[in-house]
Amino acid sequence: MLVGAVSKFWKMLTPSLRTWIMRRLQPKFTASVAAVITNERGEVLLLDHVLRPKSGWGMPGGFIDPNEQPEAALGREIREETGLELTDVSLLRVRVIKRHIEIIFTARSEGAGEIKSREITELRWCSPDQIPPEMSRDQQNLIKTVLRPES
Repeated sequence: MLVGAVSKFWKMLTPSLRTWIMRRLQPKFTASVAAVITNERGEVLLLDHVLRPKSGWGMPGGFIDPNEQPEAALGREIREETGLELTDVSLLRVRVIKRHIEIIFTARSEGAGEIKSREITELRWCSPDQIPPEMSRDQQNLIKTVLRPES
């Protein structure tokens, strides 16, 4: 009985009011994008990031702004941090870690890039055997899987 009454009431609300209510009742998530970005030499772009705990080395990326599409967020973050433009952007995986959604892409870029953000202390193009050992083991494995030659 109660469920039926709630359902009728819910359907009488405007779509915008239903959305407003759901936004207040749902748990909040953060969402970020990152990418395994390679160049014409088969090297991967890594950034030493001030805000990363322990080792600062990792794949480039950042948080998604409100109303921003993930692929657009990735392009914006890379331009802001390195000045590089991306091509051949492709979704690799999406995963949830507690209350965080991580969207990982693969992409290509040309050029050396340069540090354009105070958040970045160093930028490096690395071959698979040059990946800093202190970098997150999960990111190292992901990069090596992407760079593994097809058999």
